[in-house]
Amino acid sequence: MRLAGPLRIVALVITVAVTWIVVSILLGGLGFPRIQQLFASEFTLAVPTEPRARKYKCGLPQPCPEEHLAFRVVSGAANVIGPKICLEDRMVGQGGKQGLHAVDGPLENLIEARAFDMWAGDVNDLLKFIRPLHEGTLVFVASYDDPATKMNEETRKLFSDLGSKNVKDLAFRDSWVFVGAKGVQNKSPFEQHMKNSKHTNKYEGWPEALEMEGCIPRRPTAS
Repeated sequence: MRLAGPLRIVALVITVAVTWIVVSILLGGLGFPRIQQLFASEFTLAVPTEPRARKYKCGLPQPCPEEHLAFRVVSGAANVIGPKICLEDRMVGQGGKQGLHAVDGPLENLIEARAFDMWAGDVNDLLKFIRPLHEGTLVFVASYDDPATKMNEETRKLFSDLGSKNVKDLAFRDSWVFVGAKGVQNKSPFEQHMKNSKHTNKYEGWPEALEMEGCIPRRPTAS
């Protein structure tokens, strides 16, 4: 694979799907403390199979159970092919735009899509986006090129609070995909991380792309 010129621009894709519908289901009636169970017990992580004779939402090889959201998150390939984030058969973050792509809004009416440059940009733009997220907000992340150069201690803590266990080790040009939620107390099972290493990289100065797909329950299980 021939890479584009020596681009040193960064990109991490963050798609934050703040769904008032999801939030209202998670918080309404059941009470917020049960949101932690979203990542504690009831989840399905789909493993891609070949060939896919039939594709369901977001290209999953099988349909999600009722009251689950289908998702597919793909990190960028080097600095050439941009990342993709699909939620319930909607592409809510994709393309070759450098930086962090962020979407804020209900599932049926996504309000905002943004990119935050993690190589030469201002990390405060990302912090201003993440800090005010409401409890129960779902967060989808896919790296592109370089997700870590501008990350500071506060940024890593915010992602850790969203359920990430790998963000503390995230470094220059690593590949990273992650799904978390504001207010969880357990670490998310939806996360993959591949280190940038000259011994194992697939694309010269970058590791291979990561892909993660599965089903997230719309509501936490009862305790």
